Amino acid sequence: MFEVAAEAYNRFMGRYSEPLAARFIDAAGVHPGQEALDVGCGPGALTAQLAARLGPSAVKALDPSSSFVEALRERLPGVEVTSGVAERLPYPDDAFDCALAQLVVHFMADPVAGLAEMARVTRPEGVVAACVWDLAKGGGPLSLFWEAVRGVDPSAPGEESRPGTREGHLAELFAAAGLHGLEERKLTVRVAYAGFAEWWDPFTLGIGPSGAYLRGLDAAKRGQIRERCAGLLPEGAFEVDASAWCVRGRP
Repeated sequence: MFEVAAEAYNRFMGRYSEPLAARFIDAAGVHPGQEALDVGCGPGALTAQLAARLGPSAVKALDPSSSFVEALRERLPGVEVTSGVAERLPYPDDAFDCALAQLVVHFMADPVAGLAEMARVTRPEGVVAACVWDLAKGGGPLSLFWEAVRGVDPSAPGEESRPGTREGHLAELFAAAGLHGLEERKLTVRVAYAGFAEWWDPFTLGIGPSGAYLRGLDAAKRGQIRERCAGLLPEGAFEVDASAWCVRGRP
């Protein structure tokens, strides 16, 4: 669901993940002089912020999507970008001062194993941090979409049951992975849209669970959901607030 062009992903989620990245690295306490790993880097919203703060040579990034890996290598040639998954990080023990995962834990095949791997490659006094959208309470950027979907298809799966998306659960996953000194906070970003079309069109690109769900429908059902979304949003320009749970801890 994420083997898509980086440009398409950025139209869909980049407008949220880029401002979130700036807040996330501040919450994680990232500072110059550190070496950092971006786990599940995607097209590089967080990687770019880390490279700007630490220098490209102090940052490594990893993602399972070949299209994202290639795009990020072109975007940030000074950063070492590798294809791989969180549950099997191809790095030695104690290799980094901080390991971060932005909007990734809820898509890991095994979140506890992924976080444990992040702890393994982080130095004893370093920091492991992650953030995921607050989907359980409807605070994520796609919550209105899923609200509209359920008005048409009550059996739709949604995303609110994904790991770490409710208050306290991400911290529980960190604890299960053996991390300690945990701190949890909520980070919120605000994104502006010129109108409904700008908001709706990226959903049709087939990205993530929402895009995959929409593509699996017939044209009539997609039209119903589109109209329901339009009815839930104001006419003209509007803004969307999106919140994410952020947890940091130590190996």
